[in-house]
Formats: sequence, C-alpha cells, structure tokens
Amino acid sequence: MSTRPDPHAPGLRGAIERRSAAPVVFLHRLPVWVPLLAVFALLATGMAGTGWPAAAALGALALLLAWFAYLNWPALQTGGRVLRIAAIAVLTASAVARIMG
Repeated sequence: MSTRPDPHAPGLRGAIERRSAAPVVFLHRLPVWVPLLAVFALLATGMAGTGWPAAAALGALALLLAWFAYLNWPALQTGGRVLRIAAIAVLTASAVARIMG
C-alpha cells in the first residue's frame, strides 16, 4: 500500500490532500524545533490556563492533530488510528471542560 497522496485522487480526500500540500511543505521546511515549540505552547496554554483562551489553545491543537490524522489515515495501522482518535477526544474534552469552568 502506497503512503504517498495521489495527486489525482477524486472526491473530498483528493481535494483536502491537494489543499494541504502547500502547508505541509511549509511545515516540513521549518526547523524541527519550531512546530514542536508551537505544539508545546498550545498545550501549556491549554493546560495551565482557564476559560476561552485555554479552550481555544486546546481546540487548535485538536484540529491540528485531526488534520494530520486525516492525512495519514490510509497509512496507519489500527493501533495508530485508535491512539489518534483517543488523543483528539481527550483534547476536545479538555477544551470543553475549560469552557464549562
């Protein structure tokens, strides 16, 4: 099974893969520590903060993880899929908990 995106894939998956190509290349060209620092900053803000700013940070992190999970889904084994779904669920639940107080 090929893990490379098909540039001519039809439907929603193909459209998302084509639109994601430029941002993924941009992220790939950044120094390794920049995305890592951004993820750490979002997680620290979400976990240490309260209210809407914390929820927004955790929500942004959940969306970022969901985007990467969607792009990598065909190449993932069952365990990887379960872990990604669990991580997204935990981040989303934490964001909702921050909003609720």
